[in-house]
Amino acid sequence: MDASLPSLQFIDVTKSFGPVSVIRGVTLDVLPGERHAVIGPNGAGKSTLFNLVSGLFGLSTGDIRLKGRSIAGLPPHRINRSGLARSFQITNIFHRMSVFENVRIGVMARHGVRYGLFRPIAGKRRINDEAREILSLVRLDARADDMAGDLTYSEQRALEISMTLTTGADVILLDEPTAGMSRDETARTVELIRTVTTGKTLLLVEHDMSVVFSLCDRVSVLVYGQILATDTPARISANREVQEAYLGEEAAS
Repeated sequence: MDASLPSLQFIDVTKSFGPVSVIRGVTLDVLPGERHAVIGPNGAGKSTLFNLVSGLFGLSTGDIRLKGRSIAGLPPHRINRSGLARSFQITNIFHRMSVFENVRIGVMARHGVRYGLFRPIAGKRRINDEAREILSLVRLDARADDMAGDLTYSEQRALEISMTLTTGADVILLDEPTAGMSRDETARTVELIRTVTTGKTLLLVEHDMSVVFSLCDRVSVLVYGQILATDTPARISANREVQEAYLGEEAAS
């Protein structure tokens, strides 16, 4: 792969549901190693855009490329194996399994390993060690033996982020990772995201502008299915069109 290529490219992407046009000609490059946020009012098409890039929806027209290769039309599992992982707005974990088992399942899937009594001991140890390493990274190692359903909301979100890491993907999509969190929980989650995405490419949808402006290198504003502006957080905050369309006058104060 050419290292100069964007990690993720949207090329004149459109998506319609019957007569309703939701995404209207989005062209955007997400650069290698950057943390890039997509913001916009409710109904702007942010979740639809995420569903397109992760393969849950098919494109109407245009193309999406992951590290230079088209992923348009690929099913989600093929896109995941190509190096892209996504978390959702609603936590997507196995509540009746332990925290450790949740992560181990993801590690096993990446290595193509299924549960079995006769798995070689060395292979089992390697998978367990990798799962513990990831739990340590997201600071859930002390909760490894607890049921996932017993975690606090912010811990469940951390567990879900850890499950995206089990895929080994270097392009991470996070859909409103701090939604519903207190200020303290949000601060901890931002630091977690900053840690686990070091050296990776992050595409983020987030409503909390303090999170976006403190975490991300660039911001794209999506309004009525179109990119209104893409720039640094400071320039987006000062952009008069963006203020009028989304951020409000207080963003400039």
